[in-house]
Amino acid sequence: MKVYLVGGAVRDQLLGRPVQDRDWVVVGSSPTEMRAAGYRQVGADFPVFLHPHTGEEYALARVERHCAPGHRGFVTDSGPHVTLEEDLLRRDLTINAIAMDDLGQIIDPWQGQRDLEQRVLRAVSPAFAEDPLRVFRVARFAAQLPGFVVADETVQLMQSMVDARRLAELPAERVWRELDKALHAERPFRFLEVLRPIGAFSPFFVEWLTSAPADVAGGFTGDAVMAIWCEQCDESQIRSICARLRVPNRTRDFVLRTHRAASVMVQWRDANADELMRSIERIRSFHEPEVAEAIIAFLEHRYDVKLDDLREVQRRLGAIGASVFSDLSGAALGAAIRDARLNLLELAQRRR
Repeated sequence: MKVYLVGGAVRDQLLGRPVQDRDWVVVGSSPTEMRAAGYRQVGADFPVFLHPHTGEEYALARVERHCAPGHRGFVTDSGPHVTLEEDLLRRDLTINAIAMDDLGQIIDPWQGQRDLEQRVLRAVSPAFAEDPLRVFRVARFAAQLPGFVVADETVQLMQSMVDARRLAELPAERVWRELDKALHAERPFRFLEVLRPIGAFSPFFVEWLTSAPADVAGGFTGDAVMAIWCEQCDESQIRSICARLRVPNRTRDFVLRTHRAASVMVQWRDANADELMRSIERIRSFHEPEVAEAIIAFLEHRYDVKLDDLREVQRRLGAIGASVFSDLSGAALGAAIRDARLNLLELAQRRR
C-alpha cells in the first residue's frame, strides 16, 4: 500500500499558495485493508476513507468509465491493480493531476508542472468531456487563478459539451457550488469571461444573457459580488436565477434587499421620504441591524459614498418604539410609530 498527496494541495504548494485541504490517494490497497488499519469508510459510490486521527480523506486509486447520462453515470474500478498514473489520468486538469509521495517527490505523468509554469488550464485527456460539471470547474479555476488561460483544445471540449446540451444534466446544487467558489475567488469575473464565449450561460444563468453582469474590482464578499452581477436584473429575474440554482436564503435575501435599496439609499437626502422609509424597512434595519449594516457597507464600497449620516438616522428611527406611545396598541400603535419615524426622516433629509 502506497499513499500519495494529490490534486489541489500539490498544485497550490507548487504555486506557493496557501494549502486549504489535503486529499490523498491510496494505491495497492482494498477496503478490507483500510478498515483494518483504522480508517472509516464513508464513500458509497467508490471507497473513500477518513483517517483515524486527522479526519482527512483517503480514496483508493480508481478508474472510471462513462456508461450513462448524468453525473452518476459512471462505472468505477478501485481494485488494488489500479495505478497512480491511471488515477491521475481520470482527473479534470493537468494542474490537478500531480501527486507527491511521502518523501516529497513529485509524480507528474501528464505534464501538470509544465502547465503550471505556462499558466495554462488544460484537460488531462478527452475523457474530460464525460463530466459536464467540468465546464464550470474550469471557469471557477480561471477565477481562482486569474493569470491562467484555458488551452484552446480544452475550450473546444467545453464548447462540444455546451453544443450537445450536456450542462442540462447537472443538478443545480453542483453548479451553485462552483459559482459560489468563483464568487469568493481572487478574480470572480473570470468565471463569466470563460463561460460567455461558449454559450454556457444557458440553462443556469439565462438572465445574464440580457442583463449583463458588471465586473467588480475587489474587496467584496461573495454575496456582494452576486449582488453586483444582478444589478441589471429586475426582481423577478433575481428570484428566478436564485430559485433555479437553489441559492441559499442568506445570499438571495442580501441580493434582493440590496437591489431594492441601492438607488434610494445612495442618494437618500434627495429621495422621496416615504420611498426611503420603505427601503430602510426592507433591509430589516429595525429588526436585523447587522444585516442593514452589511448592506450599507456594501453600498458605500460599491458606489464610493459615505453613509455615516444615514446610519445615525437609522439608529434614531429605531429608537422610536412602543414605549413612546404607551397609550396606543395594535394598528394605531404601528401607524403612530411609522408617522413619527417618517417625520424624523424628513427633518434629517432637510439638514445638510
